Amino acid sequence: MENALEQYDPQIYELVRQEIARESASIRLIPSENYVSRAVMMASGSCLTNKYAEGYPNKRYYEGQQVTDLIERLAQDRAKQLFKADHANVQPYSGSVANLAAYTALIEPGDTIMGLSLPHGGHLTHGWKVSITSKLFKSVQYTVNPDTGRLDYNRIEEAAKKHRPKIIISGATAYPREIDFEIFGRIAKDVGAYHVSDIAHIAGLVVAGIHKSPVPYADIVSTTTHKTLRGPRGGMLLCKAEHAEKVDRAVFPGLQGGPHMHTLTAIAVAMAEADTPEFIAYAKQIVKNAKALAEKLLEYGFDLVSGGTDNHLILIDLRNKNIPGKKLAKALDRARIVSNYNTTPADPLHPANPSGLRIGTPAITTRGMKEPEVKLIARFINRVAENIDNESVIEEIGKEALLLCSHFPVPDHFIIPNKKNSL
Repeated sequence: MENALEQYDPQIYELVRQEIARESASIRLIPSENYVSRAVMMASGSCLTNKYAEGYPNKRYYEGQQVTDLIERLAQDRAKQLFKADHANVQPYSGSVANLAAYTALIEPGDTIMGLSLPHGGHLTHGWKVSITSKLFKSVQYTVNPDTGRLDYNRIEEAAKKHRPKIIISGATAYPREIDFEIFGRIAKDVGAYHVSDIAHIAGLVVAGIHKSPVPYADIVSTTTHKTLRGPRGGMLLCKAEHAEKVDRAVFPGLQGGPHMHTLTAIAVAMAEADTPEFIAYAKQIVKNAKALAEKLLEYGFDLVSGGTDNHLILIDLRNKNIPGKKLAKALDRARIVSNYNTTPADPLHPANPSGLRIGTPAITTRGMKEPEVKLIARFINRVAENIDNESVIEEIGKEALLLCSHFPVPDHFIIPNKKNSL
């Protein structure tokens, strides 16, 4: 049967085909990217995209919800089981919406929130000045220690006592070390604040038991459902039972209308996939790969923020190489190695052309690459940096990267036998 997209819109079909080829022929090192399973992709593209389901199971504003109610309950139950949480809301369209919903569930506009500064590894929605979160709420920021690149919990506690925020946000988007959520919970309790934890990047490591879970120590846990969790592009909130009603009201009708049922269906599939021994092995390999990549980059003389990594990502400070982050990211892209330029703590350069480069291992690990391959990738990165203005060398590295990719095809699907999750 002729492909319907090819028949109806050959231009978009060709662009999609090109993207498939690009993702297959590139070493994808952006920490927030991954490859979903065929099952997740099928759910994302299913007939559930046709259905409006405004409201919650048994409390909808449209009829015809016999199936959607079952799907949403399944997604909720699987998420609660996976994260050991009292309540799960799987409707947020994204992690950013989930964060805003968490804040509005707990405090009022004009109240103070305290999160990690964006240049020090925080997210825009942790109260950074260009985000709506800093306009709705008074925002104060804590930072990492510029000498160590690590969180200084004593300084965070001092800042909390000084500013007395109503919410303290733990979590990051460019922090390569494990976060002590228990300390954050204690600090928040001591100053009478709520603790909201954003685990968008490390959710897959949390469910695999590699990173300590914030669920016991946070009032609300926010996450995306992709990245290390390897699901569709969506968001999710987990919370204690006492906050369940407020969280649900904050998402709908507070910030959203009808949930995207096709995404919600794919989230249910991803939760089942994550509740398997195979996923735990995958998550462990993510960290092994990141550590091996970091060690090799250090051997090549790269300066890594905090000196290494405990999770899935690495933040490189390129000032000792005298190469702007954007320039290296563009050169690597021409060599089929995809990364993103990023600010570093106390970065003297503008965020549009910062000193750092952020890389991670979730996507290459999904393809089956292990320590030998990541050491080769580190060699590619070093060669590009050493030949940053030599296009012939960059082209040659691109050919070698393509050859490496050919040995690790993008998985068409993931076989998950004997699922223990029967919900």
